[in-house]
Amino acid sequence: MDPADRAAPSAEPELTRPVELCTARGRLRPSARGWSRHPLHVANLSGSWGRNKRWDYWAILAGDLVVSLTYADLDYLGLAAVWGVDLSSGAAGGRTEVRPLGRGIDLPRRPGARPLAYRGRRLRLRIHDDPPDLSAGGTTHLRAEWLEADGTPARLVAQVARPRGHESLNVVIPWSERRFQYTSKHQGRPASGTLQIGDRRTEFGGAGEPAWGVLDVGRGRWPYRTRWNWGAGAGRSADGATVGLQLGGRWTEGTGFTENGVIVDGRLHKIGREVRWDYHWDDPLRPWRVTDPGGALDLVLMPRHDRHDRLEAGVLRTEVHQVFGHWSGTVRGEDGVPRELSGIQGFAEESRSRW
Repeated sequence: MDPADRAAPSAEPELTRPVELCTARGRLRPSARGWSRHPLHVANLSGSWGRNKRWDYWAILAGDLVVSLTYADLDYLGLAAVWGVDLSSGAAGGRTEVRPLGRGIDLPRRPGARPLAYRGRRLRLRIHDDPPDLSAGGTTHLRAEWLEADGTPARLVAQVARPRGHESLNVVIPWSERRFQYTSKHQGRPASGTLQIGDRRTEFGGAGEPAWGVLDVGRGRWPYRTRWNWGAGAGRSADGATVGLQLGGRWTEGTGFTENGVIVDGRLHKIGREVRWDYHWDDPLRPWRVTDPGGALDLVLMPRHDRHDRLEAGVLRTEVHQVFGHWSGTVRGEDGVPRELSGIQGFAEESRSRW
């Protein structure tokens, strides 16, 4: 077999035991540099006020329906949000509430260790894991109640399974001892539940069309100006395997670490190389192509909807194109077996921030 047709194991160090992210002085702990198949890092962030960023972001991909929840503490402000779109019609809605200085937002040092809860005037949100250990089998429960912009009441109740042994991609990206990010990305987790907006009720997952949960956990200290790419997706390959896609770019360049990998039937195949992104910021509904120079993947996303967000709040400014659609192409794991993907659900994005 040609080595170019095989996704070689990553040269980045693989961690197998829990480790604290920071030293007593608040610097990146040398032993925390690496990646793992389950969440092992304890984000003991303290000091450096204004640079600390903590969030949990959930997305549910369910055919024509996409729903996301955001729960974030950026030091000088907190954010709780729910958003959804019907990809067949383009109709989108949701609710975002911002809290100065992060009041009312509290994230644990270990992801999933305790519930995340928010109660605002027009939005209530709760996320909790049962059991509270993301390395074990169990279920994540997502619940949100809010008022749409026109006053229509809405509610999401969802369950995202965490199959026993199902792996995730967890890695520390080390820009320096003072600036670093721990990210925990979960792909290909089966989801089910209901979304109700006014009198319209939509059920997803379960015995019907498959639905998938995506989790992005972030804990770290960021530079003020950043750009990143992120792509995700899940579905069945032509040979019946369950495949989860985890793709990143830009923000990891030059660090020696990546957040790239493919999860096949619950097993993570880490890609230690930077992947190539080909797309158009000014025309985001054109196809997005992501390729690995080592041959582990060659994928194209055909977008159906562009979520273009801008947020300005004092020193913070972000702009994001997040496009939702279907991935097609080929992925290879460490066994070198090519798996064909055709029209699996997913998204890709570029984010530009001053924060």
